[in-house]
Amino acid sequence: MKGKVFLVGAGPGDFGLITLKGLQCIRKADVLVYDRLANEEFLKETKEGCEYIYVGKKSSEHTKTQDEINEIIFKKAQEGKIVTRLKGGDPYVFGRGGEEGEYLYDRDIKFEVIPGISSSIGGLAYAGIPITHRNYASSFHVITGHLKDDNQELNWKALSEVNGTLVFLMGMSNLEKITESLIENGKDKNTAVAIVNWATRPEQRVVQGELHNIVEIVKKDGIGSPSVIVVGNVATLRDKLNFFEDKPLFGKNIVITRSRAQSSSLVKSIEELGGRAVEMPAIKIRKIENNKKLEKSIENLKDYDYIVFTSTNGVDIFFEELFQKGFDSRALGNCKIAAIGKGTEERLSTFGLRADIVPERAIGEALLEELSNVVDSNSNVLIPRAEGARRLIVEELSKVCKVEEVITYTTVKDCPNKDELLSKLKENKVDYITFTSSSTVKNFIEIIGDENIGLLDNVKCISIGPITSKTAKELGVKIYREAEESSIEGVLETIINEEE
Repeated sequence: MKGKVFLVGAGPGDFGLITLKGLQCIRKADVLVYDRLANEEFLKETKEGCEYIYVGKKSSEHTKTQDEINEIIFKKAQEGKIVTRLKGGDPYVFGRGGEEGEYLYDRDIKFEVIPGISSSIGGLAYAGIPITHRNYASSFHVITGHLKDDNQELNWKALSEVNGTLVFLMGMSNLEKITESLIENGKDKNTAVAIVNWATRPEQRVVQGELHNIVEIVKKDGIGSPSVIVVGNVATLRDKLNFFEDKPLFGKNIVITRSRAQSSSLVKSIEELGGRAVEMPAIKIRKIENNKKLEKSIENLKDYDYIVFTSTNGVDIFFEELFQKGFDSRALGNCKIAAIGKGTEERLSTFGLRADIVPERAIGEALLEELSNVVDSNSNVLIPRAEGARRLIVEELSKVCKVEEVITYTTVKDCPNKDELLSKLKENKVDYITFTSSSTVKNFIEIIGDENIGLLDNVKCISIGPITSKTAKELGVKIYREAEESSIEGVLETIINEEE
């Protein structure tokens, strides 16, 4: 049985600019064939077992030729697989999607095209440049900056005479020829020009000038590919319409050391604020399998007066086991629930439960104080939590009541991108590192090695709270700021306040 190919436009770079249908195609793909301009965050959206094939193309540097790409998507579909060919921008706007579609049609392979936002429009918008404006341009023209045949010439006379916005894609290597040809054919040399590099991404850079001087400006600033060249006086509106670069975390590289499974909300928030979240998880959560002690505790829930949750992981794993045993949230009907902080409280609410005790400060001492006021020698307390967690609550509560500690998970070292992390630190390409627990600090230092702690001197390290800060100090890591509220929201707020 033959498969099918989806030619999907990934948009200009911002993860959120892909269409819903495009994202659906990524999630159901057996094979994902992607290029240089497609955001690699899309790889996280694929199903388990999806095959990745990188076919990125840079000027004069092709991982695969177009003929090879055509053959790859054809062969994979011929094997009966769902192939998603992910292309930056829109497949049919200088994306060679038409060529790929023809190739598949000639070989009787079914395909669909999922349009995407072209950088010629979306990239300009993120740079504060409207492609049309009643006072400046009533039309726009998208032109390739790199013709298939070097002997071909664009109709420079016609392009010079139109009053609309001219947008050149893939034209940086020919920028000098483009500007000279337009001027030679009558375009006003003082026409505004803007170059948008890595449009819609946190590393976006924009330079402005005029036809007669933009080449020198680009050489001075070192702007390269991928860039969009905009010729037209709409470029002068950037000062008023530049919303993207005004975001509080624009251009900031923020390393997330939290486990990948936990980091999604923080990553999303950073990206919405214009920053780049660099996921370098220092820990990985590993559930204790065949946990007889947890199974027994769940079967005897009616015997407990309080259940204490000290992390969102503890909540997730507890309820996963609860549901697997055939129970639901009603099984906790006789228990009061304590949560260490806002994040844990919110996770409980997703299971339809409201915590009875949530201290104002999300630390063990505050939770212990709250519990000490309500338990006595007749109380039974269940605490499902991580191996190696602080002993404070268990040891102190055990002095006044019966405590059942159940280890439900452990944290292990995890950093699949160690070399990338060290490279970014050495090149001073990290602005912030967030530490959300003592284990993230410990494992992070183990990963980079004691000999590289000095690389953190130029980085602003943000801690979630006093216990994490104490661990960092003991390990020789200088904490730049500590979150006032010991939560992910507090960490993020600390960074935002620093930038404002």
